Amino acid sequence: MARLEIEQFPCLSDNYGVLIHDPASGRTAAIDAPDESAVEGALQKRGWKLTDIFVTHHHADHTQGVAGLKQRHDAHVTGPAAEADRIAGLDRTVSDGETFDFAGHAVHVISTPGHTSGQASYHVADAGVAFTGDTLFALGCGRLFEGTPATMWNSLVKLMALPDETAIYCGHEYTQSNARFALTIDTDNAALIARAAEIDALRAAGKPTLPTTMALEKATNPFLRAADPSIRARLGMETASDAEVFAEIRKRKDNF
Repeated sequence: MARLEIEQFPCLSDNYGVLIHDPASGRTAAIDAPDESAVEGALQKRGWKLTDIFVTHHHADHTQGVAGLKQRHDAHVTGPAAEADRIAGLDRTVSDGETFDFAGHAVHVISTPGHTSGQASYHVADAGVAFTGDTLFALGCGRLFEGTPATMWNSLVKLMALPDETAIYCGHEYTQSNARFALTIDTDNAALIARAAEIDALRAAGKPTLPTTMALEKATNPFLRAADPSIRARLGMETASDAEVFAEIRKRKDNF
């Protein structure tokens, strides 16, 4: 089976759009549709025809291009059943643990609520990639607009079970600001300190910091490191649960 080709592109103020393309069949899926014109530009750049759209959650900066793209390309739209009443144009709804086919590639659905009440993430195991929307960011996680800290922590635990080598594509270029915050929580983490410097260099050169990998996030993202003894000691939460430590880190980020 041919490996999926992936095109990531910036759009809106700080979003990323992503296209995945199966060269054997010609099928192409957009992961969310933040901006119709940006998706069209990426399709034209690669000479691909859009056949599918996989929606992670209902927020407008992930869905506002869906209607136009669906109409123009007759694209088939998949999204989370838990948010079906808030995402227009869905042709198929999916729930946690389901698998659906994209050009012979199995797409595994992982329910990852917290940022919104029903967000879905998509894992394509044979391609070694996952699309986490606004649940997991490079060095961060989404704000809890519709979920509790415990809900989000459970979602992140699910994502941490993905293979370490999994490439993680997420919805926004927040990494540099996330790194500044991470250094206030995980101050002595040599891997984080080195990564923050690399991120500054990438952004100074106008380059993206994504995709990341699950291994890199587990080593440097404070939101995934609630069990780390040094972080717990710094927060004075040595005996707290992992979910409680996560909640404190999220609260600090909200006020950073």
